Amino acid sequence: MKAAQELATHVGVSPACRGLSVSRATFYRRQRPSTGHQQPRQTPARALSDEERDQVFETLCSERFVDRSPGEVAATLLDEGTYLCSERTMYRVLASRAAVRERRPQLRHPDYKKPELVATAPNQVWSWDITRLLGPEKWSYFYLYVILDIFSRYAVGWMVADRENSILAQRLIQQSCLKYGVQPQVLTLHSDRGAPMTSQCTAQLLADLGVTRSLSRPQVSDDNPFSEAQFKTLKYHPSFPGQFDDQDQAKSFCRSFFPWYNTEHRHGGIAMLTPEQVHYGRAGEILSRREAVLREAWAAHPERFVSGEPKPQPLPEAVWINPPSPSLTTQAVAH
Repeated sequence: MKAAQELATHVGVSPACRGLSVSRATFYRRQRPSTGHQQPRQTPARALSDEERDQVFETLCSERFVDRSPGEVAATLLDEGTYLCSERTMYRVLASRAAVRERRPQLRHPDYKKPELVATAPNQVWSWDITRLLGPEKWSYFYLYVILDIFSRYAVGWMVADRENSILAQRLIQQSCLKYGVQPQVLTLHSDRGAPMTSQCTAQLLADLGVTRSLSRPQVSDDNPFSEAQFKTLKYHPSFPGQFDDQDQAKSFCRSFFPWYNTEHRHGGIAMLTPEQVHYGRAGEILSRREAVLREAWAAHPERFVSGEPKPQPLPEAVWINPPSPSLTTQAVAH
């Protein structure tokens, strides 16, 4: 624009603007001094008064019209012989008060806190859940309840029933706590938000046992990963039939599966040890033997180990559900 101004003093405005492809309107507008602020727009004479706008807003938000659109409200009032304003003006009134949305009271879901649980030894954090086992007919199921220790992955309790029920869940939880001698204020029991998990009866039982209850966030499967992974191991086992003729067959399968899972299944998350070995404190001895065997293999043929002396996979010092930042995790393990 400065070049256009300089050229215009020699050849005139029109040739300068034409030669530099500048609009003459823009050229002249730039010559006017800026006021620095825009003049406020005067209220039109036909605009509604403040009292009338209040009346329109109160009518739209009244119990009668709160769930209707402005178009319906305007038409209904016209049929009753009343005219407040046009439909478009109703939208303007709502927009000026940030009400162009659902005007009925809405349920606000609470902000659920992400559960952060850590176990550094067995019987500190248990995870439990219920899965369905397909019955003999379509839409018929049996229900498998499983309680899992997240540090050792040991299934401390299981039960097959014909329904989901908080009373049955309480029985399993209480028997498992008694079996493993759980002391008050030591154990945290984690689960999703199914009906048996959130029932008042279950909450009261845990309070009586001195067990802390932890719940996943709604619709967040990652908050209960250990139970989900265990159910996958169960349903992908070669002996899993996929469908059960009756409840006795389902119980018979579980009676053979869970001893295998606890005593024979080697779990990648616990250094390829069995849950039983970790749960009953035999992991250190077994890992020491593995290290001795690898040391002998290294001494006999070091050329076969291109990355140096082999070491057995270590057992994790802590197992987390939703671990915090690495620095906080390290501090928790140290304590």
